[in-house]
Amino acid sequence: MSSTRYLYLSLFSLGLVIFAVILQQVGYQGVSFLPCPLCILQRVGYLGIAIFCFLAVGFTPLRKLFHGLATLFAAYGLFVAARQVWLLSHPETSCGIDPLETWINQFQLAQGLPWLFKADGLCSAKLPAILGLQVPEWSLFWFAVLFLILAVTFFKKQK
Repeated sequence: MSSTRYLYLSLFSLGLVIFAVILQQVGYQGVSFLPCPLCILQRVGYLGIAIFCFLAVGFTPLRKLFHGLATLFAAYGLFVAARQVWLLSHPETSCGIDPLETWINQFQLAQGLPWLFKADGLCSAKLPAILGLQVPEWSLFWFAVLFLILAVTFFKKQK
């Protein structure tokens, strides 16, 4: 894959995180989208993709390694987003405060950058749909797209 494509994937992943922060800070249809623990873990997935795709641009000899790590972060995010979509369709399995929330909020990143890494919401909360889909469903879609792109191009021969 070319450096330009890695850069596009990196910027796209960062854009999705920025969009999530805007939904959190500004809201949509009068509702603030507080991130739940699974939302924070998905942000980590997008940031991992962004970082490793960006590193693949700068360090050509290690490009395959960084590509593989970005693919792993996409698979990780796909799994987390699928779990949250499952929770949305089975809200009775959620039990108020998630123990994962306490664990995530104890990390230094959550304390240093609470606007980005602090979990405050419920994983099974139904929020207003954006273009017909809930945010976790959009996240599942984008992780699937990113994973497919990264996985398919990982095995392609370089020119």
